[in-house]
Amino acid sequence: MEKKKTSRQQVYTLLVQIGRKDGDGLPEGATGAALMCFASGVDEAEAVRETVAILKQADTAPLDVTGYGTLAEREAEGHEIGDDERGLMQRALEENAVIVAQMTPFYDGDES
Repeated sequence: MEKKKTSRQQVYTLLVQIGRKDGDGLPEGATGAALMCFASGVDEAEAVRETVAILKQADTAPLDVTGYGTLAEREAEGHEIGDDERGLMQRALEENAVIVAQMTPFYDGDES
């Protein structure tokens, strides 16, 4: 009988605002960006710390992090979570990783 190792890790959905920094890879003219991330951790604080550390290693300048909780917490709040998002969350859990699911650049004076 196969026994799975129980993990206390969970995946948290985080929205990270980043500012500009040399070599950050943001589009020309952008003043910053919002990154939707899925990060594993034993609690949300660990997921935030790991995400910020990894983003700093990637030459970005994290400014603010907003946590939206685990998959179960988001479902309890009525969030609609698609299969793609669930797949990325599962990958973050399996790989004990931080996954940037979406990046939205900010521009000054953007009328859109």
